[in-house]
Amino acid sequence: MAEPTNEARAGLLALRVSPLAHLAERMRDAAVTGARGVTLTEWPFVSMVNLRVNPASAAAVRVEKTLGAPLPREHGETTSSGAHTAFWLGPDEWLVLSQTEEGVAAAELREALAADPGSVVDVSANRTTLELRGPAARQVLEKGCPLDLHPRVFGPGRAVPTTVGPIAVLLWQVDDGPTYRLLPRSSFADYLARWLIDAMNEYRGPELA
Repeated sequence: MAEPTNEARAGLLALRVSPLAHLAERMRDAAVTGARGVTLTEWPFVSMVNLRVNPASAAAVRVEKTLGAPLPREHGETTSSGAHTAFWLGPDEWLVLSQTEEGVAAAELREALAADPGSVVDVSANRTTLELRGPAARQVLEKGCPLDLHPRVFGPGRAVPTTVGPIAVLLWQVDDGPTYRLLPRSSFADYLARWLIDAMNEYRGPELA
């Protein structure tokens, strides 16, 4: 089967609809300002690659050169450089998020892996990204997340698989704002977004609820 031309591919990408496009207005309306503020937005179409490689291999060295940073070696650890952020998923498995055009990161990592054992799979369509930001963001998450999110335990740069409400996510704290990014499966994103909107309602105050 012939590969689509660049023009055809661009046309298909322009037709994409994000998993939470239908809730964009509700998420904007749910925003809370002030000292107990919190906002919820979707970051759609982030390039995501599942990477498996022996961390002690020459292939891993080439991968790290491509990413511009070492691969995380411990649970909860992330590393970032330029357009790429790598998340530890297991002793020989990582999720790589890239601010690049779809397919670019996967192609670069496949080239780095070459013929060595391992795998590079573009999983961009598998998840979407929700960003929860503001002074009350941690309190909103604590309503349904079993993790201890206190800054002494969980801070910027940490990312772990967990649940929020009944939904499995990869939870990443980006900064001490705090800003969190939640990566659910696309098919569960609607439920999670509605759960978070409901959890945010408390911080609107009695005059706004």
